[in-house]
Amino acid sequence: MTEGSPVKLLIAFSIPMLIGNIFQQLYNIADSMVVGRLVGAEALGAIGATGSITFMFFALCNGIGSGGGIITSQYFGRDDMGKVKSCIANTAYIMIAFPAVVGVIAFLLAPFLLDLLNTPEAIISDSLSYLRLMCVGLVFVSLYNYVSSMLRALGDSKTPLYFLIFSCILNVGLDLLFVGTFKMGVIGAAVATLISQFVSGFFCILYAIRRNPYFKLSREDMVFNKGIISEVVRIGVPLSLQFSLIAISSMALQRVVNSFGAIAVAAFTATSRVEQVIHQPYQTLSAALSTYTGQNFGADKKDRILTGYRKGLMLMVVFSICMLLVMQLLSRPITSIFIKEPDVIDMGSTALKITSLFYIFLGTIYVIRGILNGLGDGFFALYNGIVEVIGRFTVPIMLTSISFIGLWGIWWSVGIVWFVSGLTAWLRYVFSGRKILLGTKDPNRS
Repeated sequence: MTEGSPVKLLIAFSIPMLIGNIFQQLYNIADSMVVGRLVGAEALGAIGATGSITFMFFALCNGIGSGGGIITSQYFGRDDMGKVKSCIANTAYIMIAFPAVVGVIAFLLAPFLLDLLNTPEAIISDSLSYLRLMCVGLVFVSLYNYVSSMLRALGDSKTPLYFLIFSCILNVGLDLLFVGTFKMGVIGAAVATLISQFVSGFFCILYAIRRNPYFKLSREDMVFNKGIISEVVRIGVPLSLQFSLIAISSMALQRVVNSFGAIAVAAFTATSRVEQVIHQPYQTLSAALSTYTGQNFGADKKDRILTGYRKGLMLMVVFSICMLLVMQLLSRPITSIFIKEPDVIDMGSTALKITSLFYIFLGTIYVIRGILNGLGDGFFALYNGIVEVIGRFTVPIMLTSISFIGLWGIWWSVGIVWFVSGLTAWLRYVFSGRKILLGTKDPNRS
């Protein structure tokens, strides 16, 4: 990514990753569609009620993997093959131990967390079963995210896609088998997801070891390196904390949603699944910008980073406008994909029209996050997470307590938090990111 047109590079790198991320989201969407339409709104709500909790634990692990990818991309830009291999090995050590520990803690805390969120009594039993199975599968999810993060740091966004497509098809088939044929309900959906995640992670890493020269590690490459682990932790821990803080803020919002009953939970679950898909182009652009920035920063090509930032903003604005129009015109048929109950469809379609007004601010967060992560500005992730936590703890409560807003304050609060977080991200870039590029600020310092 240190040579050639930034726009072409970003698009070429993003498209396979975007397809892969969309297929990955189909795991959750398949669960929601099959459970929602074959079992009912309460079962759909049971899966949705666990979303913010599972995201929190997944985020703790995935942040470390992302940190390893950023450090790897910088060494790759410097053409330091030895350090690249050492990064791959030492990040793996962290990604084996950390998810196992987090998974055990998450399994034990599951009942307490669901109770903390005021999960409706009608769905709490199914929610607990689904959540605990997701905790067991945390290692499988982390395995795939680790190897895909390493491959993307090396400029390969295609390999993870191929295995994701296969595992997604497998997941849909298993969903229909376990939920539709065997009548296993939400447990069947969870088991289908775990099997599919394991398959994608296992075969992706097997392929990387056999085909990618950077994954062919010698004993010397696999030596425990405190320096590299400290670098990965320096970048990865703030990312983990940011993702976890966002998850905690989502839990706060979920608590507000739960207080409005099972119908609101089902509608919120449906709109959340749609928004997960909307997030994917932003996430892939952010990841592409992170790799692009990391490689060019390692190669000391800072003018290319500034060009990539401007082009990234342009791509983001175009996509945001397109998605705004789609949601304003097609929100009802999109919502009806997940559920049959008319009252849930009515609520969900109106909610999507509200949140789509703020997509451009959501995109701003991702573009700047990609640039700053690539520069090694790990502290920004923590700041941004704190902003989201404060916003999601306060704004939903304030808005839903206003009589003429009421329930709709849930979705207005989502957009307002995106706006505030986007503004904070832009300010961080202006007062920190540009200084790092100019060499007047150390990315290791807040």
